[in-house]
Amino acid sequence: MAKSCSAPRPGADRFSYPLVVRDLDAAFALVNRIAPEHLELSLENAETWLPRIRNAGVIFLGRLTSEALGDYCAGPNHVLPTSRTARFSSPLGVYDFQKRSSLIGVSAAGADRLGRIAAQLARGEGLPAHARSAELRLTR
Repeated sequence: MAKSCSAPRPGADRFSYPLVVRDLDAAFALVNRIAPEHLELSLENAETWLPRIRNAGVIFLGRLTSEALGDYCAGPNHVLPTSRTARFSSPLGVYDFQKRSSLIGVSAAGADRLGRIAAQLARGEGLPAHARSAELRLTR
């Protein structure tokens, strides 16, 4: 899919090197697979390409937006998902400092339908008391 350039740019280290791909489709597929901590999207109208990117910690838009800006001057912080964890994780944000609770409510029909499923799953996990708590709410 991609190959490394034969001559890395000056200052490149073993964690950073340019890749050559056949087209933008291949580039976006590779980006989403690698899930980089930092991604410089150095394209004209960079914002229009955002829907193609699912996995990146921070995305620097356009040729004028360097990584150093995000590291030192712009953006909310510098705590980003590393080691491909941008596939399932996000940068540190305000939601990480807010306490939230899940709210769950069901109707009688929902308790009956979901309760049967929950009881079966709970028994499969070896949790008979969980199973019984669902079964006690079933309509007979």
